[in-house]
Amino acid sequence: MNSTRRDFIRTAALTGVGLAMLPDSIAFAKDPKVRLGFIGVGLRGQNHLELALRRNDVEVAALCDVQQRMIDMSKELVKQAGKPMPQIIMDGPYGYKKLLENKDIDAVIIATPWEWHTTMCLDAMNAKKYVGCEVITGMTIEECWQLVNTSERTGMPLMMLENVCYRRDIMAILNMVRQNIFGEIIHLQGGYQHDLREVKFNDGKKPYGGGAEFGEKGFSEASWRTLHSVNRNGDLYPTHGIGPVAMMIDINRGNRLTELVSYSSKARGLHNYIKKVGGENHPNTKVEFKLGDIVTTMIKCANGETILLEHDTNLPRPYSLGFRVQGTNGIWMDVNKSIYIEGQSKEAHQWESAQEWLDKYDHPLWKKFGNDAAGAGHGGMDWFVLNAFVEAVKRKVNTPQDIYDAVTWSAITPLSETSIRLGGETVEFPDFTQGRWMYRKNEFALNDVY
Repeated sequence: MNSTRRDFIRTAALTGVGLAMLPDSIAFAKDPKVRLGFIGVGLRGQNHLELALRRNDVEVAALCDVQQRMIDMSKELVKQAGKPMPQIIMDGPYGYKKLLENKDIDAVIIATPWEWHTTMCLDAMNAKKYVGCEVITGMTIEECWQLVNTSERTGMPLMMLENVCYRRDIMAILNMVRQNIFGEIIHLQGGYQHDLREVKFNDGKKPYGGGAEFGEKGFSEASWRTLHSVNRNGDLYPTHGIGPVAMMIDINRGNRLTELVSYSSKARGLHNYIKKVGGENHPNTKVEFKLGDIVTTMIKCANGETILLEHDTNLPRPYSLGFRVQGTNGIWMDVNKSIYIEGQSKEAHQWESAQEWLDKYDHPLWKKFGNDAAGAGHGGMDWFVLNAFVEAVKRKVNTPQDIYDAVTWSAITPLSETSIRLGGETVEFPDFTQGRWMYRKNEFALNDVY
């Protein structure tokens, strides 16, 4: 087999044309240990680092960040784990390129501010590294296409590390959907409904905020994330909601998102919070925030389903991702932890606790690895998303959440911004698979390890 033919087969397999084309000797080759480089070891990056340090099949080869404080915290995690100290890179904003020059590194974890994700992902794929990137991957439609084109050209997978797809109840519901418990799926809901005011105004004096500072005076996410609320108006964080429900209805694998419309409420929450904690005369009370307190997005799918997403992070409220899965046979909602299946629920037209159903249909991956995930972040789902990435790198196969998922879920943000700017006009959704969605199969969470 000549090199051109070999490169084509590898690229086709990794970008979704099909693993069936990949020779067994390559498709199932398995490295005993994955050499990981970390680009960005702030608080979220440290979550991934801590889990990687637990694994015997991972060698942490390099850590890169621009803040000494975060590097010091990460080095302490390495010491506590009793692992060899990795290469430390602190060469300014573009120091990560030095990490990418290390040919011994197989894959990178990117956990930096959103605006850096696309550039770093592109550079990493061009350096022939597997990429695991935190939410989100592309901030514009152009960036999303750049990511797709680069992944297809280089043959390198990009996995957005969307952990909620692996949440235990979500995976049980996915299992139920696949067993037709809900019948034909008609409508789904999800979102990011989470009071983040203390995260967006964090002066570093408390572990998770409580101040009125952001930008240059902010700590961790407050140093960059809050600026998006100042300058942008759209669903800035759609992937926790869209990722899980997209897998339930085979998006990019026999189905696709076709159009979107978004509306935004007025903005009051962040201004009121600054006044509350910083006082009427705090300089930040003069900041005008563009981001509406509630952003609502409706999406239409090729197979006729509708999806409702909500972004709600600036008002006082308990945490909920607002999931709803509704089909011709029944409905599940996570906000009230309840379910109703016609003809099977105990009382007609009455909610019942979903827990018995979730236990009965507990996903095989959770049954197998639940103990391994114990103690990991976000109820264990952080373990599953990192495990999925590491196992794909070890096997040299595509990641279960792939490049098309990464850009499709990310594209909701710029599309929602466009719809809101145009006064609630419907906008078309790009087909990043360029027609391949019609032939691809949904194999998410069907593997015995991911």
